[in-house]
Amino acid sequence: MKTNNEHTARVIGRDLAISTKQAIEISKSIRGKTLHKSKAFLNRVLKKTDAIPFTRFNRDMGHKPGPIAAGRYPENSTKAILALLDSVESNAQNKGLDTENLVISSIIPNKASRPSRFGRKRRIRAKRTHVEIVVEEQEQKISQKKDATKPVKQEEKVAQPTPKKEEKPVEKKIEEKVEKKEVKTEKSKEEKKEETKK
Repeated sequence: MKTNNEHTARVIGRDLAISTKQAIEISKSIRGKTLHKSKAFLNRVLKKTDAIPFTRFNRDMGHKPGPIAAGRYPENSTKAILALLDSVESNAQNKGLDTENLVISSIIPNKASRPSRFGRKRRIRAKRTHVEIVVEEQEQKISQKKDATKPVKQEEKVAQPTPKKEEKPVEKKIEEKVEKKEVKTEKSKEEKKEETKK
């Protein structure tokens, strides 16, 4: 995946003590979203108001309320990915990126080597996961920055004579209206006189 390093920030979590299957489902639900929306969604998952939709690893899993089918509230995995999102946000701030316009362009969980446990449960190996997150500034914001940095060329404008608007003869129209009214009144007076004579 080719990325522009100037407008991206990255964080890698190594050997996280979380389930790889849960990390895959969480990454599906936040990939392509803005950083603030993703963090708000994961905080709602911790409060158990929203559930992570499980679309692949959902055998014998109960349905959850809302526009999803099978789902869960994986606390440990959610907390670990939230910590990574906070870390990538601080990395973006150090690079001078606008954190309000960051989008999660890539989030890739991978299975890590599973160390053996101590004691009687040493046959059961611990769960470990690598997670890589890449955030990128939105293209609209980048184009606005480029336009702002470009030097503005001042073009010399030649003063052109503005065409004068023709003045409408307002006074003449008013005089014509007054004359017409006077003619009408005179006609009406003459008609009344003729009627009286008859």
